[in-house]
Amino acid sequence: MSGERTTAAGGMETSYGFKRVGAGDKQSLVNDVFHKVANRYDLMNDLMSGGLHRLWKDAMVTWLNPPKRPGWKVLDVAGGTGDIAFRIIEASDRQAHATVLDINGSMLDVGRDRAEKKGLSENADFVEANAEELPFADNSFDAYTIAFGIRNVPRIDVALSEAFRVLKRGGRLLCLEFSEVEMPLLDKAYEAWSFNAIPKIGQAVTGDGEPYSYLVESIRKFPNQANFASMITRAGFDRVSFRNYSGGIAALHSGWKL
Repeated sequence: MSGERTTAAGGMETSYGFKRVGAGDKQSLVNDVFHKVANRYDLMNDLMSGGLHRLWKDAMVTWLNPPKRPGWKVLDVAGGTGDIAFRIIEASDRQAHATVLDINGSMLDVGRDRAEKKGLSENADFVEANAEELPFADNSFDAYTIAFGIRNVPRIDVALSEAFRVLKRGGRLLCLEFSEVEMPLLDKAYEAWSFNAIPKIGQAVTGDGEPYSYLVESIRKFPNQANFASMITRAGFDRVSFRNYSGGIAALHSGWKL
């Protein structure tokens, strides 16, 4: 398979990085990656972003602006370690309740331990489930967040439809994901760093460079900003927009269920 980006028409469901896999095979391969990196999740994101993911996540929560009142509920998908959920809870003065959903039990184990250490166990619960088949009733949540996880979901269109279904009217989707660099010099430098350095650093630090090769390739395959915005709109969301961070290395997409 080439390194060309997929489009709004699809393609990620059979793309394991640059390798083409059979329908239904991608999920187990991705699960193996995250079992391997669960205990080094922050290190993984530091390698992928040069540490900037922390600033991007803070910006995501600032744009979400969770209210400081009880009863407000957010579903954080593919957020097993709690990185986004804990930020949201703290931004709400510990009023919000976060349901952290992940298909990977190893990631959720890390999140539960972190929640206990932070004293946030009463504000968060952890659910092992698939983003394509959310185990929640319609109109259950005020917000749906997902950070650096949507590109690992095989059927992205199905996951977005599920996000729309479980959101209340007036609810909001926020999706932070690595995207297409839009600055001519930066794109070359970032691509060289990603493909040449990150897998080698991953190998040196964790003893296994393969997960990092997949993650770099999955970024390159993911639809660019405009195409992903089209997918969000097609799922039913209104007022779809996005913000680029660091020249497009990452993009934060927003949509509303109106």
